[in-house]
Amino acid sequence: MSIIRDHSDIQAGLEALIALDPRLGPIVEASGPVPLRLNEPGFSGLASIVVSQMVSRASAEAIWRRITAAGPVTADGYRALDPAVIATFGLSRAKAATLLHLSTAISDGHFDLASVSALETAEAIRQMTALPGIGPWTAEVYLMFCGGHADIFPAGDVALQAAVAHAFGLEARPSSRSLAAAAGIWSPWRSVAARLFWAYYAAKMRRDVTPLT
Repeated sequence: MSIIRDHSDIQAGLEALIALDPRLGPIVEASGPVPLRLNEPGFSGLASIVVSQMVSRASAEAIWRRITAAGPVTADGYRALDPAVIATFGLSRAKAATLLHLSTAISDGHFDLASVSALETAEAIRQMTALPGIGPWTAEVYLMFCGGHADIFPAGDVALQAAVAHAFGLEARPSSRSLAAAAGIWSPWRSVAARLFWAYYAAKMRRDVTPLT
């Protein structure tokens, strides 16, 4: 399993992608720099991804500021927070339950993000999505941006669907299933392809929607 660690890996991936699919050459030119966007693995990284799934980016950023202001964002630290403090963060009931369950599972030693990240991608996603509140998109984005997995394409991401449709002149956004199938040509660098299309979306639609900053 390949791991993305720095910008040289992104560059290598882009070069390989253009060789695999020459249609991507103009998209690379149009997108500008493709960000690395790696975060430290662990509870904080996964929690930030859960929080990022808010109605608006501004809301997500405000909630994350409140969480980080409450103390170190670790599993032990979050689990120890007073429920009254957690209630001030602005999380939905479902997301609050997800973070509390996740912090408890890690703190009690029932779940180890480091060990899971070292697994092959399919098995890592399977184990992560067995946790309450952790869906495929959350698991895929965590493994991409915190685990460095090189061959993931979150086909259910609406921005990726829109970017691919725009880049290839499609009449409508592809479905998750059809996009996942189409992305097969970009293996084993699908995580770089996803970064590329997020960068393309930001450049062409003037919106920054990539999950992590």
